[in-house]
Amino acid sequence: MNRKYLAGIAAASILTLSLTACGGSRGGGDDAAAEGGSNEGAKIGVAMPTQQSERWIADGENVKSQLEELGYEVDLQYANDDIPTQVSQIENMINGGVKALVVASIDGTTLTSVLDQAESQDIPVIAYDRLINGSDTVDYYTTFDNKEVGVQQATSLLTGLGILDAEGKETGEKGPFDVELFAGSPDDNNATFFWDGAIETLQPYLDSGVLRVPSGQTDFEQAAILRWLPDTAQDRMEDLLTVGGGERLEGVLSPYDGLSIGIISALTSGGYSTDDLPVVTGQDAEVGSVKSIIAGEQYSTIFKDVRNLGKQAVTMVDALMKGEEPEVNDTETYDNGEKIVPSYLLESEIVTVDNYETALVETGYYTEDDLK
Repeated sequence: MNRKYLAGIAAASILTLSLTACGGSRGGGDDAAAEGGSNEGAKIGVAMPTQQSERWIADGENVKSQLEELGYEVDLQYANDDIPTQVSQIENMINGGVKALVVASIDGTTLTSVLDQAESQDIPVIAYDRLINGSDTVDYYTTFDNKEVGVQQATSLLTGLGILDAEGKETGEKGPFDVELFAGSPDDNNATFFWDGAIETLQPYLDSGVLRVPSGQTDFEQAAILRWLPDTAQDRMEDLLTVGGGERLEGVLSPYDGLSIGIISALTSGGYSTDDLPVVTGQDAEVGSVKSIIAGEQYSTIFKDVRNLGKQAVTMVDALMKGEEPEVNDTETYDNGEKIVPSYLLESEIVTVDNYETALVETGYYTEDDLK
């Protein structure tokens, strides 16, 4: 949002899940098709949340370049995590004549009014990686299997602690292991999916006492980090080291690489060395965290190939501009409070020091120089 898919499972999933969205689509339809592609070269609005994360910069550029390769004009805007700015940017896109919108929202609950403007002008809306909530004007959604991402984060934590082996089987290790839990931003719909997948995976080990949370902070609201800010995560980790009663931590569930960097900074400031850092998870395979994994600091990250996510969004836009219905593979999971949004879900992969070269370098996502 180029990878090693779990070949058999991935193929089966695609065959099982692929289907076409029911009902009509806005943004072209039969009229556009009858006119022989009247939307050829149309302007497409792409609204991204921030340039403070290398991940979102890559997403924006991927979508823009792929749309331009198909001959579309692109208005790409970043809102730097300011909600009024993003609303204003989308309004300007609508007034500027865009024929479709691709939106990665800052807060998925704040765009209802501006998207009503899009609907009034028959402009289709594709939610990009972050679901837009509370609006029935969202036509499609493309993202990764976010609950599975949470499962993968928790699984990598269990593997790093030695509770599971490389095949995902229990080793018989009883611990107890002291861990702390972090969650994503409460205004990001994905954060709850990550959390739910992770907690469902960890809960049996929490119940049995194999895992312990010294702070006792096991609720999403307690663990959430607003806007995914690394400094906020660092501050919380520093506080946890204080309230945890001096217990030595062996693991930290972190849902995002930016948070992981802040968490590790707090740990090293709190007396941990590289040799005795807890197992720290992550997500997005950002360069800094991959370097940290190579250096033996962060244990794992979840690789979500944003090139494929961008490609899927572009494919959806192109279908709509041609008066076709985009392919989706999920029509049950993503309820935004107003409707079930037809979605296309992509796969993700756990990356550690053992497989970063095959997952990230050999696939061309990064070069060796990028990771030096």
